[in-house]
Amino acid sequence: MSERQFEIVLYGASGFTGRLVAEYLAAEHHDLIWAIAGRNERKLDGLRRELGVPDLPIVIADSGDAYQLSAMARKTRALISTVGPYAKFGTPVIEACAAEGTHYCDLTGEAQWMAQVYERINPIAQASGARLIHCCGFDSIPSDLSVFFLQKHFKARFGSYATHIAGRMGKAAGGVSGGTVSSLMYVAEQASREPAIRELVMDPYALYPAGVEKGLDVPDQSGVSWDNHFDSWTGPFVMAPINTKVVRRSHALAGLPYGPDFRYDESQLCSSRAKAILSAAGLGTLMAGTFFSPTRALLKKLLPDPGEGPKQTTRDNGFFEFWAHGTDGTHSLRVKVIGQRDPGYGATSRMLAQAGLCLTQDELNVGGGIWTPASALGDSLLARLPSVDIHFSVVETA
Repeated sequence: MSERQFEIVLYGASGFTGRLVAEYLAAEHHDLIWAIAGRNERKLDGLRRELGVPDLPIVIADSGDAYQLSAMARKTRALISTVGPYAKFGTPVIEACAAEGTHYCDLTGEAQWMAQVYERINPIAQASGARLIHCCGFDSIPSDLSVFFLQKHFKARFGSYATHIAGRMGKAAGGVSGGTVSSLMYVAEQASREPAIRELVMDPYALYPAGVEKGLDVPDQSGVSWDNHFDSWTGPFVMAPINTKVVRRSHALAGLPYGPDFRYDESQLCSSRAKAILSAAGLGTLMAGTFFSPTRALLKKLLPDPGEGPKQTTRDNGFFEFWAHGTDGTHSLRVKVIGQRDPGYGATSRMLAQAGLCLTQDELNVGGGIWTPASALGDSLLARLPSVDIHFSVVETA
C-alpha cells in the first residue's frame, strides 16, 4: 500500500455525483494525492480544467475491461466509485479492488446486487486485506451511524444496549438526479423479471451474513402509522428498504452485541394523518409504476436522465434531519442527525468523500472484507463528518 501512486482514485468522476465529489476534494483537500478516472478522457480532461487543477492525473478504465480495472486498482490505496447502476456496472470494479487489495467505497442502494456479490467477493477481500464498503451516502450513513452513535451513549448511560431503535426521517429539502432514477429503474426491472430478486428486496435480513440466524424484524412500513415516541403520524420512507438492511448487517458483523432480538425500523415523520396518507399513496403508486414496462418508460421520460441532477442553488440550500429513538423497555435515548446541503447530492458527495478519506488515511480496527459504514468506519467517520456540516447529537433522555 505504501508504494501505491495515489491515496484515492475517484472512478466515474465526470458523472453527476462524481463531479460533486471531485469539486469537494479539489477545493478542500489540497494535500491529497489523488486522480480522477473513467472511460472518457475528453470529459475527464474537461473536468480537471473546470476544477482549476489541469495537472490532476487521469486514469482511463472502462467497467467492461478487466485489465484496465485491475491496473487502476493497483495504483491506489482506496477507490471511490460513483458508477451506477452498480448491478449493471459495479461487479467488475469491486472485484478488481478485492483482488488487488484496494480499499473501496460506493453509493449503491441496490440490495439485490449487494447480496449477490457478498458470497463470492467477500473471501477474496478477506484474503487481500481490501476493505469494501457499500452505501456511503445518504443511504445509509445517517441511519447506520445514528444507531452506532446511540448505542454507544445508551451503554455508557444505562449499562446495556437499546433493544429497539426507531429511525425517523424528519424535514428535508433537495432534488433528484438521473443516476438515482436509473438505479431505481434497473432494480425494478430485475425484480419484475425475477421472483427471487423481488423476494430478496423484500427480505428484512437480505444482507445478513450467511449462517447468522434472523431476528424479529418484519418488512418495512408501507402504510400509515402513529408513533407514540415522536407523537406523530408516520408514512413509508423511500430509503428505508436499504437503510434497515444495512443497520441489521452492521449489527450482525459486530457479533450481535445488542442481542439476537434487536429490532430496527424506519419511516418518515409526517405533520398530519392526511399528509401521511398522501405520502404513502404517492410512494406506493411510484414504486408500483416502476414494476411495469409501460409506466416505467413513462417515468423515465418525466424524471431526470443520467448525468442530470438538481441545480447548485437547490443543492446548497438543501438540508436534512434524521432521528433515532432507542429503548430497552425501561430507559430511552434519542439522537438527532442534521446535515446541511441537499441530502442526495450536496451532503452525499461529501459523505462519500469522507468515507474514502477514512479508508486511505485512518487507522481502522477491521481487516479485509465487505463491511458497512458503521462496522468498518464507526468512530473515525463520526469524527470526520462535522467538517462537512453533518452533526450527530444526543437530544433527549427519559
